Amino acid sequence: MDNNKKNTAVSADCVVPVYESKFIKVFDLQYAPGKHYLDATRRGKDEIAATKTEEEFLRMVPDAVSCIVVLKVPDQEPQLLLSYEYRYPAGHYLLSVPAGLIDPEDKASGDPEKAELTAARREIHEETGILMQESDTIRVVNPCAFSTPGMTDESNGIVCAVISLPDLSVLSQKGAVGSEKFDGFCLVTKSEAAKILQDGRDAKGHFYPVYTMIALMYFVNDMWK
Repeated sequence: MDNNKKNTAVSADCVVPVYESKFIKVFDLQYAPGKHYLDATRRGKDEIAATKTEEEFLRMVPDAVSCIVVLKVPDQEPQLLLSYEYRYPAGHYLLSVPAGLIDPEDKASGDPEKAELTAARREIHEETGILMQESDTIRVVNPCAFSTPGMTDESNGIVCAVISLPDLSVLSQKGAVGSEKFDGFCLVTKSEAAKILQDGRDAKGHFYPVYTMIALMYFVNDMWK
């Protein structure tokens, strides 16, 4: 393979709808005569990544945000805030980071980074009960990380928020909306996060999502500081 060869977008004329519903769509990307590649996506035909120009691709707003949330509480060492969220395809509560879709109104400014930070603040509030203050910090770690581009163009912006709290009494999962189901928080110290990484399983012996692994690695390597 020629690594210097530029990737070329698929022509919109070569994108054929296979299945469409409110929540998911499947398109046949006919990238060459007689060649087919299926793309499962949340996006409409005019928004899928495969047809974007180089400039459009580099400015693409991701579908969702995943949040690395570090809590600083007096007389405690910093902790990574995770929770157990029910993941329907897995059929179990999995150790997860606060996350959620980027809504159309989040994109109103036309600034991809602002859209991600706006969505992140909202999702953190809904899923943890924490309303971020001006003294807290929040930044984009990765503007658009693809989940698995071999079968979908779904992407997440990864955001890190460092939040100071007087205590943990504010934590709540009552803000869950729609199909969201939670089963408690899991706050881990640096050493506990390292053990979860080494084991490849959480304290219950369960597997966990790749975005949780990213958060654990970011936290353990002190990249949040």
